[in-house]
Formats: sequence, structure tokens, C-alpha cells
Amino acid sequence: MHARSDNSTQRPPARASSLARGPLPASPAAPSAELARLARLFEPLPLSPDKLRQFARTEGSDEEPWDVLLSMLALDEHQALNLLSQRTGMPFDVEPRLSESASRFYETVPPDFARARLVAGLESDGEVMTVAMAQPMQPASLTMLQELLGMPMRLVLAPRAGVANLINRGYEQRQDLVTEIIEEMPLDDRAIAAAAAAGAGQSTDLLQLARQGPVIRLVNMILFEALRRRASDVHVHPMENKLVIRFRVDGMLIDAFSPPPSLAPAISSRLKVMTELDIANRHTPQDGHTSVRVGSRKVDIRFSCIPTVYGERLVLRLLDQSSTQLSLDEIGMTRTMQAQLMDLIDHPTGILLVTGPTGSGKTTTLYAALGNIDRGSRNVMTIEDPVEYHLDGISQMQVNVKRGVTFAAGLRALLRQDPDVILVGEIRDKETSQLAVQASLTGHLVLATLHTNDAPSAIPRLVDMGIEPYLITSSLLATIAQRLVRRVCSACQGKGQGATGGRCERCFGLGYRGRLAVYEIMTMNDQLRTLTQQRADAVQLHAAAKASGFRSMREDALEKIRLGLTDEQEVFRVLH
Repeated sequence: MHARSDNSTQRPPARASSLARGPLPASPAAPSAELARLARLFEPLPLSPDKLRQFARTEGSDEEPWDVLLSMLALDEHQALNLLSQRTGMPFDVEPRLSESASRFYETVPPDFARARLVAGLESDGEVMTVAMAQPMQPASLTMLQELLGMPMRLVLAPRAGVANLINRGYEQRQDLVTEIIEEMPLDDRAIAAAAAAGAGQSTDLLQLARQGPVIRLVNMILFEALRRRASDVHVHPMENKLVIRFRVDGMLIDAFSPPPSLAPAISSRLKVMTELDIANRHTPQDGHTSVRVGSRKVDIRFSCIPTVYGERLVLRLLDQSSTQLSLDEIGMTRTMQAQLMDLIDHPTGILLVTGPTGSGKTTTLYAALGNIDRGSRNVMTIEDPVEYHLDGISQMQVNVKRGVTFAAGLRALLRQDPDVILVGEIRDKETSQLAVQASLTGHLVLATLHTNDAPSAIPRLVDMGIEPYLITSSLLATIAQRLVRRVCSACQGKGQGATGGRCERCFGLGYRGRLAVYEIMTMNDQLRTLTQQRADAVQLHAAAKASGFRSMREDALEKIRLGLTDEQEVFRVLH
């Protein structure tokens, strides 16, 4: 077993100690020599050999010696691992990363062994396996691990959260983690199916099912994995002979897991408990929401379930507040377009519309624009469904139809709050569109979204909603249309493979990671106003805008292909 330092991690030389040659002892009856060696290792700290005997692991105890040691020394995990690294020469990696070359570890080491002992493969050169460990005081376990691998090991110290993440990632392709959780479930398939078929009179059985440890762990693991892959939605799709769990990543649905179909009721019941819905109601659509924390990240979850012929179809929308990107540079707007947008939002009055289909990033663009508004001197207020982003210095109102808070009602209320800038999450009907236009004519800057295919089509759409053309010509500043295309992965340059030829860890082999927007901005001018007054269609408006220097989304997309930000296949998929 090797414990040499990683050249990329600068560490002070190991002190003269036999610990530099191996891991800490974990024997229940550690001999005095070993205890004395530990005392020398932590000699600056108040830990005597007599005190060390207190954490000799007793039979039946769930506490690991390392955990007890941390408690006795009043050290947090990072401090203790860093100290141990300095004293032994073993590298300490705060955020260990998985390499495809470590596949042998996950093929030969059972997942329950790795999880119980908090060890995970990092990489291998074919002769030595680099292993991350979060419980250093387990020599017997490391000996067993080396026997399982059949090769020498190089040890790296890592926090338990980092090791747990590696374990999840390492086993995910073979779905061993899902299998491991399923095997822990005390109910057999017949019992679960009986609980699924239960009506309102059996709601207690469903509640017990939702509160079982393995069920909770399975749902938590699905959510954790979805967040790790940056998924915006999770789909639980029951079919005739199988259950498929899919993630929407960068706008594309990908298969993630396929647990047994009999687990669908357990997953549904657990999610209904989390979102405070009726677990016994399996025959009508339901909607709910909740918030969860993953470390320091707060994630809002919107849950929807509908009955289908093969069971309940579940969809979760994940709104990760910590991953918000509100920079116009980050979302792909060129500097020329940014200058146009900044000029538009400096107007004291008028209406600015951002158009595109659902999920095209319209709200993100508006919030990126709001970030450039002086919120100290201007009162900025929003009405949204749902509130996706949180921005300091603005007041946000959530649509709640059940309580009478619609876009129209909320907008009326906001107008009594002396606003300077109003963001309307979506113009859906005639009443909301009339209020938004009227607000823009009475001394307010209104930013809103609308569902149209391109920027010129926004004007005929407003006319169709019942807005008189003369009101549009008096209020509309510009319309922006956008779509989202996937970015080429910077690590593998879109090939889906890393430098070693294996599966790219950064993009999970997809060749893309993240998205950017392609835009077109149509600023109103005298010619466009004249055509609007004449109720011209989108084709005529497009031609007039083009003559005035209008640049279409397609042109913007071709420029981003030229810069290597995306590729032709992706642009064709999105823009046809």
C-alpha cells in the first residue's frame, strides 16, 4: 500500500512517524505502542495515551474511532484531515474528482462496502489505484479493499461529503446505488402493489410506505443526482412494463434510472408527503411545492402529478437558487446587443417585450437586465408565476390563483405601490396586456414576456389580444426574441470524451454542458410604427426591420458557431 504525496498538492514533509507508512489503527484493542504513536501524531493537542484508550471501539458501537477522535479534539473534519495530511504526507483533496480510469474500483468493490467504509476510487494508472478515504482509522478495511482490487493503493484523504459524491457517481452507470437501496426495502413487490392499489381507506399504509427509510433515501438520491447533473426537471414516467426516471438537462430529456415498476407508488407517496398533497388521491391531478436544502444550496421544487393508464406521471421542476446566472455575458448576449438593451431599460417609460417559447430563458434575460438597473433610485417590482430568481433591492409577488392573485390582479396592486419598473412574468390574456400597456403609458417602464416565435410577431399578437394599434405605437420600445442552444463542452470540445479517450466527466459524455441564448432585437422606429398602425402582418414587419439593420436569431447563432460556442447540429435542432 502506497501513501506517497500527489505532486500537484504541495504538502510539508511528513514528520518522523511510523504513520507515514500506513493508515491509523482501528482495532478495538489497540496496543499501547499504537496509542502512543497516535499521541505523538497529535502531540500539539490535548490527547494523552490514557485518553486515547477511551475511543477504542467497543463491540456493537456505531461510532467510528475517527469520529470519536474528532469529537474529543474539538476539530472539524477539514481541520483534522489537513493536520493528518501534514503529519503523514498523505495528500488531502477537499474536492476529489472522479476519473474514468477508476472504473475497476466500481466494477470489483461492492457498493455497500464502499459506502460503509467511505472509500472511493479516484483514478488508476493500471498498476496502482488511487483511493479517496474519509475514515482514516481502518487498516483492516483497507487491507480488505486492497485484496478486492488485487493491486496496490495510493491513499488520498478527503471529506466524507466528497467521498459520498464519488461513490454515487462511480456506481451510477450500473445503477448499483438504486439496486442497493431497493434491496433494503422491507416490502416485497406484492405488498407494494397492494399499497398502490389502496384507496382512501388505506391511506395509513401509503403514509407508512412513504416514510420508510429506503424510500426516503431513494427519492433523496434521485433529487441529489438531478441537481448534480444540473437538471431543470425530473420526470417519473410509468409505462406498461417499466418505470423510467428522466432528467431534463440543458433542455434535453435523458434517461437516468429504471427502477422496478412496483416502486412507482412508493416514489409518488414520498413526493406527495414532501409537498403536502393527498397521498390517497391517485385519480385526479395534483400540484404542490416544497423547498429542500442540499448543503448550502436551497432548491425550490414544483411538483405535478397526473393519473395515466399505467400509473401516476410525476414531474418536478427544480429551481436551484444558488446556480442562477444573471450576467448578460454568461447567457450569451453580444456586447452590441447588450448596449441596445441597456439603452432600452434606461427609458423611464414604455414597454419592452421578450418573446419565445416556454423554457427559452426569457425570465433569465429580464433578470439579467434588472441587475443593471439602479435599484437604489428606482422602485422595481415584479409579479411572477413562479418567482424563479431572487434579486436584492426588488419586491417580488407570487401568482396564487387559488387566492385570487392573478397576473392582472397582481399588476393592479403593484400599480398602487408607486413603482418605477415593473416586471410582468407573462402576458397571457387581454386584461393583463391592457394593464401592462396602460402602465407603460402612465409613467412606468414595463418588462414582460410573451409567447411568439420571433420578435416581429409580438406586434400582431398584441393586436390579436385586443390592444389597439395606436396604443402599441405609443408604448412599445422594442421586442426581443430568443432561443437556448447547448454550449459545446469545453473539456472534450463536443466529442463526449475526455483527454484519455474515456467518457467526459464534465458533460457526462453528452458533448454539451450548459446553454447560451441566441437573440434578435427589433427596436421600434417610424417605419415599424406606421406598419403597426396599418395592422401589418409579421412578414411585412420583418422586412421593414431588416431594412433598418435588424439581425435575426439565425445570424446571431451562426456567429456563435463561428466562435466555437455551439455547433451547427444544435442550431439546426433549435431553429430548424
